Amino acid sequence: MFACAQAEGIELRLDATEIRVRRPPANRGGRRAFISGKKKQNTMKATMVADWRGRTLWTDALRPGRMHDATATRNEGIAACFPHFPDIEVLLDDGYLGLSRDHHGQAITPPRKPPPGALPSRAEQWERDRHGHSSDRITVEHALADHKRWKQLMRWAHRRDRLPDTYGAIAGLVSDRTTNI
Repeated sequence: MFACAQAEGIELRLDATEIRVRRPPANRGGRRAFISGKKKQNTMKATMVADWRGRTLWTDALRPGRMHDATATRNEGIAACFPHFPDIEVLLDDGYLGLSRDHHGQAITPPRKPPPGALPSRAEQWERDRHGHSSDRITVEHALADHKRWKQLMRWAHRRDRLPDTYGAIAGLVSDRTTNI
């Protein structure tokens, strides 16, 4: 994906979403791993990369919902690709600040808020920069929303081990549909 993006000159957008799943059986090891800190429910996390048009370029194997976005990205090997492709820029949200710190100039997160008491011109500049970053990243949010519009992914009621295959199939269908636009 990184090699293709570098060859085509594409700026990537990366984000993760959580899909509600059934609660694991009681007294089973690893049960707490699925409880999301954000949603306070049992979830699995899917990371996705999209291009500037909102086309799904890549989705990963789903992870337990308790895993942080940046950790999931590192475990998938995305963070290891940055040194090999120095020309690639990836737009991220605030959940990836550590990745941005490790790969400055490549992993781009929203600008940090100015401290209290900063000049009004600085606060206005921050607001413009934040809005611009959000406007550029909106395509990945729309792509994630396209995936989750499918009834099966609104709340997964089947076995958790079957969700990755279904999610990959739905992501492929949505990606194929958006390439013709």
